[in-house]
Amino acid sequence: MGLVIIGIVVFLGLIAILIYNRLVGLRQNVRQGWADIDAQLRQRHDLIPNLVNTVQGYATHEKSTLDAVISARNSALGAANPAAAAAAENGLSGALKSLFALAENYPDLKANQNFQTLQHELADVEDKLAAARRAYNAVTADYNGARQAFPAVLFASAFGFGEEKFWELGAEERPTISAAPEVKF
Repeated sequence: MGLVIIGIVVFLGLIAILIYNRLVGLRQNVRQGWADIDAQLRQRHDLIPNLVNTVQGYATHEKSTLDAVISARNSALGAANPAAAAAAENGLSGALKSLFALAENYPDLKANQNFQTLQHELADVEDKLAAARRAYNAVTADYNGARQAFPAVLFASAFGFGEEKFWELGAEERPTISAAPEVKF
């Protein structure tokens, strides 16, 4: 009888160890996903001063737009977690859209090779950033799912495994994706 109880305790202990190790691995994947997003954000932030300097030479009286881009960039640089970064980066995306819309009013700027190069580099970074966000959300879903599955749900909180937040769109981007695209030929 005593051996059976010891066997059950050892078995439950092994299950707890396996659950813990799996959650640790999944949490590391989430952290790596966030680090990948952070690397893309840094590359994006490094391009912005060059872009603003290029635009400044052509659009000197559009100071408010340029100031908004710099302000949004500085705000985004201070974000410490995915939720805060998502909000700040969504603001930066809006400011960059304004900057590129501004360029439409300046044909010389649109034709400037440096501006075009920066615009293409930024588009490339945005593509990589979108891929990193998708990967982050995928590993976050795996982690949160494993954390909430039985029997891990019995141990996860006790082991210090909290829920991770997904990277989400900002409120200003929601109307854009829910509206039907307008196609003109």
